[in-house]
Amino acid sequence: MACEHILLIDDDEDDRDFFVLAIQDFSPYLRCSYFNDAEKALHALMAGALKPEIIFLDLNMPLMNGQDFLKSIKKQNALAEIPVIVYTTSSDPHTIQSVKALGAHHFITKPTNLNTLKDLLEPFIA
Repeated sequence: MACEHILLIDDDEDDRDFFVLAIQDFSPYLRCSYFNDAEKALHALMAGALKPEIIFLDLNMPLMNGQDFLKSIKKQNALAEIPVIVYTTSSDPHTIQSVKALGAHHFITKPTNLNTLKDLLEPFIA
């Protein structure tokens, strides 16, 4: 069964637009919610206002960074099982190891090519 609702948390508007462009061809039923602030996203999730099947999370954001969001969501019983895919510009092996230890299901380094992004996203949302 294809994913129907994903959540993207990324403070960069261009990166959000690029991500949304990449997922448009997967399914007419796929809905993408997004936040540019991880703290607001966490509050919406905790309040039950969102129920995504998967979360794509940038790491480098003001206020609450991606690692702090990941730590917080994994402490919430109702949210801990939602797969979180780190989606960031970093490709540092230490960062990858660190976020996986915090509970990230996978790590994607943001590509600059739309077709490459589609190929990277397909296993998670198609």
